[in-house]
Amino acid sequence: MASRCEIFCDIILAVLLPPLGVCLRHGCCTVEFFICLLLTILGYVPGIIYALYAILFIDHDKYRDDFYRPLA
Repeated sequence: MASRCEIFCDIILAVLLPPLGVCLRHGCCTVEFFICLLLTILGYVPGIIYALYAILFIDHDKYRDDFYRPLA
């Protein structure tokens, strides 16, 4: 879980450059980043709206355990 300061910085970056805020929160090779990049290219405001949604409501930590189980 990210701290409040990290989320606040991501929100500020999402307003200035939406893909950068999503990239710092979720990574550069994720579906969320490419959706945000496409929406920002098509229009700045839809990119901001999706970036804020991706930063505030999508939690990757919940799904990470399913894919990264060690082989034992």
